[in-house]
Amino acid sequence: MANGLRIFQAMAGARLGGAEAFFERLALAFARAGVNQRVAIRRDAARAQLLTRGGVAVTQLRFGGPLDLPSRIGFARELDAFDPEIVLGWMNRACGALPPRWLLPRARYVAVGRLGGYYDLKYYRRCDWLIGNTPDLRDYLVRSGWPASRAVYLPNFVDAAPAVAIDRASLGARIDQPVALALGRLHANKAFDVLIAAAAALPDLQVWIAGEGPLEDALRAQARASGVEARVRFLGWRQDIGALLAAADLLVCPSRHEPLGNVVIEAWAHRRPVIAATSAGPSQLIRHMETGLLVPVDDVTALAAAIARLAGDPAQGAALAAAGRAAYEAEFTEAAVVKRYLDFFADITARARGMEHP
Repeated sequence: MANGLRIFQAMAGARLGGAEAFFERLALAFARAGVNQRVAIRRDAARAQLLTRGGVAVTQLRFGGPLDLPSRIGFARELDAFDPEIVLGWMNRACGALPPRWLLPRARYVAVGRLGGYYDLKYYRRCDWLIGNTPDLRDYLVRSGWPASRAVYLPNFVDAAPAVAIDRASLGARIDQPVALALGRLHANKAFDVLIAAAAALPDLQVWIAGEGPLEDALRAQARASGVEARVRFLGWRQDIGALLAAADLLVCPSRHEPLGNVVIEAWAHRRPVIAATSAGPSQLIRHMETGLLVPVDDVTALAAAIARLAGDPAQGAALAAAGRAAYEAEFTEAAVVKRYLDFFADITARARGMEHP
């Protein structure tokens, strides 16, 4: 699949996070596709080992911010040595660390920033193109003053490898008890408080929440106060999402603010029905009553009713799951997304050289 371009990626994000996880998936997918690439990452031994084992050439830098001159010089040296046609910067810190063009007078690369949120575009001034991973993010870039002709939507993909279901009993669920899985950072944007309140209205529901974040203590306290502590399990940050989805009956995404809704795609890939609040990402992904159920943001009653509906109607859940899987296969597979990225890169490098892409 590789198109012969040299691609340099820079990720200066944290150890855990959705963008960081997708960066790893994309870099490893590029390696499987035979792409000639290098990556620079914020110092992280585990991430470096993961990528190196997958055949990705890795440089680690501190990426400490605008005053971290050694990292900026190291970044520039890596670019000069590799001489890429494409530099793909992930989020604010990496794109803000792109060296000025005068520092690399021989450089011929096209600089591309990839955004997974509604960030301040001041960090992307040295980029030539911007990618939003949802249509609404792409529109946000244009609304914020970025030229529409240099903004593009490219979706994420997820790992769809079949997984052996985790033992439900190990997480406190009976074999006949409905299990709702929720994934994400324990932050107000994810609205796990709404899900816990809905669980209080559904006396037989087991809830698994996989994630870490600043609201863990508050959410645990809510579960205790609501009398559902025994039925709401906080699983921490998990890497075995496929195994959790295989064991759960449905995925719930109650987010107040969700630019993408990557968890929706993960559930589709693993053939699980989805209930989501009508935040931006899920609303763009889900066709209500076809590929999932949508409920109003912050509506505990509607969320509880939707969960009860799917728990009581396995046939509808199976139909939603099948339609979700079809939507995943049409647009969000690794092969489809990698091809879109590489076609995009080939097109913009051809434009930069003043040629028409064949």
